[in-house]
Amino acid sequence: MESVAKIALVTGAGTGVGRAVSKALAREGYSLALTGRRREPLEVVAKEISAASPQARLSILPADVGDPAAVEELFDRLDKEFGRLDLLFNNAGTGAPAVPIDELPVEEWQKVVDANLTGAFLCSRQAFRLMKKQQPRGGRIINNGSISAHTPRPHSAPYTATKHAITGLTKACALDGRDFDIAVGQIDIGNAATPMTERMKEGVLQPDGSTRAEARMDPEHVANAVVYMASLPLEANVLTMTVMATTMPFLGRG
Repeated sequence: MESVAKIALVTGAGTGVGRAVSKALAREGYSLALTGRRREPLEVVAKEISAASPQARLSILPADVGDPAAVEELFDRLDKEFGRLDLLFNNAGTGAPAVPIDELPVEEWQKVVDANLTGAFLCSRQAFRLMKKQQPRGGRIINNGSISAHTPRPHSAPYTATKHAITGLTKACALDGRDFDIAVGQIDIGNAATPMTERMKEGVLQPDGSTRAEARMDPEHVANAVVYMASLPLEANVLTMTVMATTMPFLGRG
C-alpha cells in the first residue's frame, strides 16, 4: 500500500528559516502549504522546491497571520485542498527598531505582537480545530521561539516579550493537546544566517555597551532540527530545543 504524504503548513515560508525548513520538509516527502504576506517570495521558494524535489505537492496560500479573518480563510483553503494537517511550523515573525523602550512607537510594538504572538495563537487555534476532527486524529505544532526570550538583547522589548510569550503558548498548547494526540514543541534559534540577522556581520550592540560582530550559522542546521522534531511519532515530543551559532554571545550574555 502506497504511503500518503504528510501535510505541513509553514508560515513565513518566503524567506530565511521558513524557506530553509520548507525545502527540507519537501525533501522528506511532505506536501506543503506555503504562507506569508507576499506572494512573490513564496513563488520563488516554490520554484526552488519544485526544482530540487519534483515530487513535492505544493500550494501557495498568501495570508497575514496576524489577521483573524485571513487565518480562518487560510485554514479553510488548506482543509479544502489537502483535507488534513500533520505539521504546523509557526515561523512568521518580525522585529522592531533597536531603540530604548521610551522611544518606541506603540505602532511598532503592536506590529511585533501581531506577527510574532497573535499570529502563532491564531494559527495554533485553527490547527487544533482541524487536527481534532481529522482522521487519523492529531498532529504536531512547532513554534519558532528565540534564545532572546530568556536572555534578551539591549533595546529588544517587543521581540523579547513576544518570544517569551511563545514559550508560554507552547507549554499551554502542549498540555491542551494531550487528549487529542496533538504534540507541541518549540525551537529556539540563535543567529541563523538569514536577512533578519544580516546586521550581525557588521556589529550589534552588546549588554556591556560595546558593538561587536557576531557569529552566525547556516539555516540548514535549523531546518534539519525541525525535520527531526517533526519525524517523531506523536507519542514522543521535543518540548524545547536550542540551536545556535556556537560562538555567539549568548552564554554569559549581560
